This record gives sequence, C-alpha cells and structure tokens, in this order.
Amino acid sequence: MAIRFEVRGEYIQLDQLLKAAGLVDSGGAAHAAVDDGLVQVDGRPESRKRAKLRPGQRVSFASEAIELVAEGAE
Repeated sequence: MAIRFEVRGEYIQLDQLLKAAGLVDSGGAAHAAVDDGLVQVDGRPESRKRAKLRPGQRVSFASEAIELVAEGAE
C-alpha cells in the first residue's frame, strides 16, 4: 500500500519529500539515495535530487511507494 503524501503548494522537491515522508533521516541521506540510483519517480530512476514533484506522481524508494496528492484531496 502506498503512503499518501499531501503536497502543499504546486510541488515538493524530491529530497524534501524523502525526508518529510520519514524514509531518510537527513537531506544528505536523501541525496545519497538519489546518487546511488535507489529512487524512482513514476517507475523510472530519478537522478535529480531536487526534482520538482507534483500531485499525481508516484515515488518508490526502499520498498516503499509514495503517492503524491494535492493538499485537501480525499
């Protein structure tokens, strides 16, 4: 089951998302995970640490999936 994460505003950066969702302990750990090719966005490896992610996208990392939804969405 995917973690539903509400995006406040237009987007959230990938490194911030990994930290806010509790999948890493620090921004440095998020950067390392991206550098190591461990993070996928919409099923494709993502190499941009600060990629702008928007509602409707899905992030996979460490056997967890995060589904981005707009703030206030049911």
